[in-house]
Amino acid sequence: MTIKDTAQAWEIRATETPFVGNKTSVRTDEVLMPDGSVVRRDYQVHPGSVAVLALDDEDRVLLIKQYRHPVRQKLWEIPAGLLDVPGENPLHAAQRELYEEAHVKAEDWRVLTDVYTTPGGCDEAVRIFLARGLSEADGERFEVEDEEADLEHARVPVDELVRGVLAGELHNNCLVVGVLALVAARSGEGIDALRPEQAPWPARPFEA
Repeated sequence: MTIKDTAQAWEIRATETPFVGNKTSVRTDEVLMPDGSVVRRDYQVHPGSVAVLALDDEDRVLLIKQYRHPVRQKLWEIPAGLLDVPGENPLHAAQRELYEEAHVKAEDWRVLTDVYTTPGGCDEAVRIFLARGLSEADGERFEVEDEEADLEHARVPVDELVRGVLAGELHNNCLVVGVLALVAARSGEGIDALRPEQAPWPARPFEA
């Protein structure tokens, strides 16, 4: 038996969008269940995101600390951002976010993993990249605003992050998944076995 997620779309009898925000919206679908009943399902419609686990030559991960209003906490995170343009190449978006949030560029890129953040209530798909060969980006720093104007930066050893994740001290989804995926890759077939940076992403199709 192969353990693998599979695409499937149950019949939608009716749909509406009661809320449309700046970047996301809320949709209500009436979905036909296997027993013939019809139920309402509310969920957030999201454009998708990318995140970058940037690893330097001292085996440290580049982190930012940012205020997240829904959870009323400042969280340590890896650089990440929305796929603002439909069909946008996720690698290009990831490179942009690494530049804008950390003023860093990377020479080597791999796909670390792809995840749905909250599939029971949101269709957000995130591609997490591993970036290595880090150096300071060219040109002036990107001018940040809002929550990003209060960012803190740090470079933290992988082992320390694993300890913090398992101790319940670090909670950002992409950071947790990214760090543990890196450790799993190293203990398995190795970094070189990771998918290439332009690997297909059925959840958010794009043109290379």
